[in-house]
Amino acid sequence: MTDTPTVSVLGTGIMGAAMARNLVRAGHTVRVWNRTRAKAEPLAADGAHVAGTPAEAVDGADVVLTMLYDGPAALDVMREAAPALRSGAAWAQSTTAGLEAIGDLAAFAREHDLVFFDAPVLGTRQPAEAGQLLVLAAGPAEHRAAVTPVFDAVGARTVWTGEDGAAGSATRLKLVANSWVIAATAAVGEVLALAQALDVDPRNFFDAIGGGPLDMGYLHAKSALILEDRLTPPQFTVATAVKDARLIVRAGEEHGVRLDVAAAGAERLERAAALGHADEDMAAAYFASFGPAGGPSA
Repeated sequence: MTDTPTVSVLGTGIMGAAMARNLVRAGHTVRVWNRTRAKAEPLAADGAHVAGTPAEAVDGADVVLTMLYDGPAALDVMREAAPALRSGAAWAQSTTAGLEAIGDLAAFAREHDLVFFDAPVLGTRQPAEAGQLLVLAAGPAEHRAAVTPVFDAVGARTVWTGEDGAAGSATRLKLVANSWVIAATAAVGEVLALAQALDVDPRNFFDAIGGGPLDMGYLHAKSALILEDRLTPPQFTVATAVKDARLIVRAGEEHGVRLDVAAAGAERLERAAALGHADEDMAAAYFASFGPAGGPSA
């Protein structure tokens, strides 16, 4: 394998498409596939080969990167790809799959002689498009050279969490990080909703905490999306955040930890989705503070 491996990207949604483009820019031969082909077609103009099936996409690939909805979806697609998988190829599994699915995915990798890397990423649309994701990865040190050029193309930094991808240490860290993101997103929506209800100008709140330990860039970034009505195109959708929040709650339950804030965050996101905001940025959880009719505008 050369320093610029042939990479198959399975799943070209918000994140997968951006990662595929950055892989092409880095000089890799890139094959892409998406269940809805129309989402993958624009990548042809960037230099990627758009495949009609998962098997076609992985044929001859040195590295397979999966960025799909969840663990079961990743496993289903890899089963479709199985006839064309190359023995010894590296599989960078970047889907936020949750703890339950990691064992099944790693078992599939063993059955098909793939080198399995648990490799979720932190970041949303903007850092993905800029190649500035944070890659969280676990996998055997002796095979990391196969995936390092791929991680370098899509991310600003890679944090290695262990040598056994099947143990899910990278996914565990991703769930911890996402629990903070979801809690912060819920807090942003609630503080803006309360400010509106109490006739408080949000700018006065921002000024009050500005420069102090309570201030944070994420607050300003997500608040701006709400206040300026820029919830589309989404950085990260409400629908996907619901899935991640439920994975976090389930992980806590399985390990004897009650995560009340995460559970409430999941419920807020689900209400926002039910109000018609599923495909908007996760900041649209703001609307869950209002009634079934959708509440007042920002």
